[in-house]
Amino acid sequence: MGFENQEATLPAIIRTISRTVLSVIGAELAKHALLLCAACAFVFVLSRTYGLDLSAGFF
Repeated sequence: MGFENQEATLPAIIRTISRTVLSVIGAELAKHALLLCAACAFVFVLSRTYGLDLSAGFF
């Protein structure tokens, strides 16, 4: 009776869950990549300004 209906909807449910998980993983990956780029840029700026006099009297 209801087995045929369940058989048809199970692949649809699995596809939906799979797409949701992949989109969340993609968003998390993009966020972490952006944070890594920001950290690299911060370290680069720090390395370029090492030893530069940025005291209040300089301005």
